[in-house]
Amino acid sequence: MTTVVATAHERMLSAKEAARTIGLLTAEQKTTALHAIASQIEVDADAIIAANGEDLARGRESSIGDALLDRLRLDRPRVAALATAVREVADLPDPVGRVLDERVLPNGLRLSKVSVPFGVVGSIYEARPNVTVDITALALQSGNAVVLRGGSAALHSNAALVRSMRTALASQGIDADAIQSVDDFGRDGARALMHARGLVDVLVPRGSAQLIETVVTESTVPVIETGAGVVHIVVDASARADWARDIIVNAKAQRPSVCNAVETVLVHQDAAERVLPGVLVALKQAGVTVHGDERTARYDGDVVPATDDDWATEYLSLDLAVRVVDDLDEALGHIRRYSTHHTESILTQDDDNAARFLAEVDSAVVMVNASTRFTDGGEFGFGAEVGISTQKLHARGPMGLAELTSTKWLARGDGQTRG
Repeated sequence: MTTVVATAHERMLSAKEAARTIGLLTAEQKTTALHAIASQIEVDADAIIAANGEDLARGRESSIGDALLDRLRLDRPRVAALATAVREVADLPDPVGRVLDERVLPNGLRLSKVSVPFGVVGSIYEARPNVTVDITALALQSGNAVVLRGGSAALHSNAALVRSMRTALASQGIDADAIQSVDDFGRDGARALMHARGLVDVLVPRGSAQLIETVVTESTVPVIETGAGVVHIVVDASARADWARDIIVNAKAQRPSVCNAVETVLVHQDAAERVLPGVLVALKQAGVTVHGDERTARYDGDVVPATDDDWATEYLSLDLAVRVVDDLDEALGHIRRYSTHHTESILTQDDDNAARFLAEVDSAVVMVNASTRFTDGGEFGFGAEVGISTQKLHARGPMGLAELTSTKWLARGDGQTRG
């Protein structure tokens, strides 16, 4: 395996060199390499969990909060899930070399537009060791090298995972420098990655709104923006009470620390008396604290009075903002004002209202009668995800293999010259 070099810049140079060979791997070679990575992660599970234990202990000492601790935690089932996700990515169709367009010009010049790797994909993220594996697997399967900055909270976990994955690549005769980390350079590593234009082709941030804003604002490398998740569920007048209860509790409480967890529920006034009492009881049983407006508080004396800040808050915890609205127009207006354009869902039996919601809501994923927790690359069949893009250029929504490719035009001629 290639010796680790001394500076962040040198590591990114090594990644750029390795990207040339990674981009030429066959589909079979990439699949074999990813299966080797999955197996190596399983072999190294004890070491990975032990390294993660160091990070968890430091996290508790520094009081990083339950949400980040949950994202940070790697137990045996989660390590097994990492390996499973890599195998799922390995078995997906190769996204490189797809012919996206073909045409023959009047002069006989034959054109084809094909998918190609970006080259080097960078990612900056916080306390998410699963991202270390997910992005690496997706990058390699799409023919890219990867440079990672996973943050100080997961320093030991990420180092153990990168070590395992580099070992697996080397065992297959593939340049291990295709996987690089700049974690040990701290903030200087993140800064170098953001300013590595010409070495890194695209940068994907994942984490808090503050981290994402910093990367978008400071980077000279092109950025695919993944946004914070102020996610909404609208309970329409015709919503089924049992669906509302089950979907809202699932969307909030199944895993509250993730970006697709619901943060605000808007209830049509004509559904409030029929739906809210059962929903509030179920939320309380799930340990959720409800921050509600005055009309919501009529149905439960334990509701915490909501402030304007609550409507704009991504709690990432067992907290939920609830508001009763006069009609669908008011709900849509609220979403336009406070949404981060991640995921919104409407619960309704009215086909016209469902169609209107799907058409008018400007978010990466818009749902009808479903939990927002389904906004996920794995759930969408991508095997894993790079992130959930909330921008409109190049990629939007959960990003999988296809979103880590670009295109180029191939022209084949027979001596044509332009007149």
